[in-house]
Amino acid sequence: MKDIPWYQAFFGKDYLRIYAPFLPPEKTAREVADILALLDLPEGSRILDLCCGNGRHAIPLAQQGYQVSGLDLSEPLLEKAVAEAEEQGVTIRWLRSDMRNIPFKNEFDAIINVFTSFGYFENEDEDLRVLQQVYQALKPQGLFLLETVYQPRVMRAFTPHGLTRYDDGLIVLEERYIDLLTSRNEVRITMLDAEGRRKEHKHSMRIYTLTELIHMLSSVGMPVQAYYGGLDASALTMDSRLVIISQKVI
Repeated sequence: MKDIPWYQAFFGKDYLRIYAPFLPPEKTAREVADILALLDLPEGSRILDLCCGNGRHAIPLAQQGYQVSGLDLSEPLLEKAVAEAEEQGVTIRWLRSDMRNIPFKNEFDAIINVFTSFGYFENEDEDLRVLQQVYQALKPQGLFLLETVYQPRVMRAFTPHGLTRYDDGLIVLEERYIDLLTSRNEVRITMLDAEGRRKEHKHSMRIYTLTELIHMLSSVGMPVQAYYGGLDASALTMDSRLVIISQKVI
């Protein structure tokens, strides 16, 4: 029996339990404000949050008056997003799909892909297919904002192990390995709760260089307009994250 891909198995309740404590509402609010400042879109513009997860960015974007769609593969995260949007009284079009299949054409003024949601697939051709789908879904002159890890920072800050203790007694151990031939960051995650129950997940991501991403984006018709070290438009450094803004050309 073929193993389920890690990105189908990981993004659910355990994912939220691990990361939610590090994503308070005030952080999300700052990120949304920064995204809107970078994109500078007219009110009412159409935005697709690609790999929207539980709607952390899609919902506040809709609250700002934008026409928002959210696409994700995780059913548990989308269920949480739908419930939260209903509670907040905002209308968002939610779609469950693989990011290699974005079922729109010339639909969006902007597409965002944030919080390290690119590079998941087994080879570069599949990642390139994602960008081709982004191009197809954007309107002419539409913008694509990609926010992810920056390869030099990953390399410079690399440690083979990490241990995090949570207030509820959860312990999360990360065992990390970077394959220098394939430029993949491989992580095995072990969760041990206060009752001693143990669960394991894996995470595998291709960490692209800025040069590689610029080439990939240009090859599908979305030349890069700007790049930064964060959503706050700070300068790119060896120790920053990476934000790229590209634009669809015909």
